[in-house]
Amino acid sequence: MRGTRIGTCASLVAAVAACGLAFAPSAAAVAPGAATVNADCGSWGGGDATLTATQSGTSATITINTSAVTAPLAISKDSLVSQLTLVKAGGGTTVFKGTKNPAMATGDALEVGPLSGTVASGDSLEAFGGTLKVTAFGFITITCTAQGPQSPGPFVFD
Repeated sequence: MRGTRIGTCASLVAAVAACGLAFAPSAAAVAPGAATVNADCGSWGGGDATLTATQSGTSATITINTSAVTAPLAISKDSLVSQLTLVKAGGGTTVFKGTKNPAMATGDALEVGPLSGTVASGDSLEAFGGTLKVTAFGFITITCTAQGPQSPGPFVFD
């Protein structure tokens, strides 16, 4: 009798787990998860920048890191106003905005994000042709543009 209860209980647990997996929302994915672009930021410098993308449904975020541009002064956490405009395959743009950044000492590599935006399934977004604008202290604006397509390719959202 005891063996039957254990067997029945194990079967019930397995059925509930399978049912839970069947009804669990699917995780959205973006590919590639990270891409590199060579950026020109005018008198602020230029070089390689890494863009890292994540997605949850129609919400997406992008974080940007580059050692090619450094903090001109110490910057406090979440004090930069950033806007990243990416170009959609087939026309148009998608904008990612935010005020998220880590605290940075003078000379630290620039990091902004995650910047938030809205995407649709199948959106293919590319940094080449778009811009990154970062404003510090309300009056210092750094504008960066990609010098060529991002590698390994555009972000494609699920």
